[in-house]
Amino acid sequence: MDIFRTKSVEQSIRDTEAPEHQLRKRLTATDLTVFGIGVIVGTGIFVLTGQVAKEMAGPAVAVSFIVAGIVCGLAALCYAEFASTIPVAGSAYTFAFATLGEFPAWIIGWDLFLELALAAAVVAVGWSGYFASMLASIGLGLPASIAGEDPVVNVPAIVIVLLLTSILVAGIKVSSRVNLILVITKIAVVLLVIVAGLFFIKTANYTPFIPEAVSTARVEGLKAPLIQFLFGVTPVAFGVIGIFSAAAIVFFAFIGFDIVATASEETIKPQRDVPRGILASLAVCTILYVAVSLVVVGMQNYTRLSTSAPLSDAFVAVGQSWLAAIISVGAIAGLTTVVLVLLLGQTRVLFAMCRDGLLPRPLAKVDRHYGTPARLTVLIGLITMVLAGFVSFGELAELVNIGTLFAFVVVSLGVIILRRTRPDLPRAFRAPLVPWLPIVSVLACLYLMLNLPVLTWLRFLIWMVIGVLLYLAFGYWNSRNAFPWQKKSVS
Repeated sequence: MDIFRTKSVEQSIRDTEAPEHQLRKRLTATDLTVFGIGVIVGTGIFVLTGQVAKEMAGPAVAVSFIVAGIVCGLAALCYAEFASTIPVAGSAYTFAFATLGEFPAWIIGWDLFLELALAAAVVAVGWSGYFASMLASIGLGLPASIAGEDPVVNVPAIVIVLLLTSILVAGIKVSSRVNLILVITKIAVVLLVIVAGLFFIKTANYTPFIPEAVSTARVEGLKAPLIQFLFGVTPVAFGVIGIFSAAAIVFFAFIGFDIVATASEETIKPQRDVPRGILASLAVCTILYVAVSLVVVGMQNYTRLSTSAPLSDAFVAVGQSWLAAIISVGAIAGLTTVVLVLLLGQTRVLFAMCRDGLLPRPLAKVDRHYGTPARLTVLIGLITMVLAGFVSFGELAELVNIGTLFAFVVVSLGVIILRRTRPDLPRAFRAPLVPWLPIVSVLACLYLMLNLPVLTWLRFLIWMVIGVLLYLAFGYWNSRNAFPWQKKSVS
């Protein structure tokens, strides 16, 4: 039973040329950079900044963003090499198939399903909160049962997922144009926050920059970071340990640059443009995150920051309600692009898995008119609508983080393996200092994973066990890599 059979790079590229599975190439480096910024700038700035500053890191939350950005930067260099070498939909799933084998690839695909589906649903819930708040500010409040803090059914979240799913079905270029408009809007708002906020900074709010470590209910029991649990350290928030624990949480704010890699198959010149899109979007967003976090904790003492809408509430606290209203509009635009690109990434990963036969192949059929995997896009949209309608933000961000970090570990290892097994492959972009840089990337990702709560690890392991059972029951027996003669057309 060969579960580590690999799929050659050449075969992966040939599979993209089959007419019924061929995605249209319409994206440029600018489109990819905008997609990356579109998905990265969102929840991290508009929600997580206040939460982690108040509960875990204090004013040093800016350092947490830098730590998370560095870890992402190391992984981004590895992603850039892979995406330029294997310009095929599927991102880490496709890379793992070419290096580690089918079963590890399935695990990564299953892991990405968890990451992207939950992330899209969670952000849609955050979008609903800002949307309801904006309507309430103009006297059009929605009933608490459909849009409150604990609604029976979150109707606005369902509606936004429905609309964005329709846009994705209509075509990748339509999606990129909508995304561009929304990204310009939210970047303008973020810059407004940075510039306007400078006039309301009180230097006293930066003291102490790293608050003294304390034990809090936030990190007790199974909520304690795994590394503290394993070594018998009394769980604490704040202090130096708090900075790294916060980095593991704000890591959620950076997920998305890897989604740029999933669009490589639809890029006109992927060897050149995909690395540019990945690295440019990550660099821009890291700078914006650090600047915004420094401004917000300077405007308002970290102990009084809002955990639901920290940016707008900080301006309300200094008597600038009109700016708060503008920020809410920017947040809505920002979170809309995040949901859009997360849905895009989700469909492209599952599209690659379906095309390989690890999931039902009929779902991989590309619509002749729109040039998109319409069936799969609709299915993913329906699943996300159900999740968005009935889940709350809660601790799901942590579950998304562990899935993302796990994918980063596999991609970093994959670069080392592919350099050894296929040194002959043309690489338009080469990650520097291989194998040392990928090794550092692996260690950094594992360290952040250890800073996530024990409960998050338990949930992640349960999800992985379900994935293994599904692979053994369906994926292994239907894989086109194992049975290449089974090339039935889909209908």
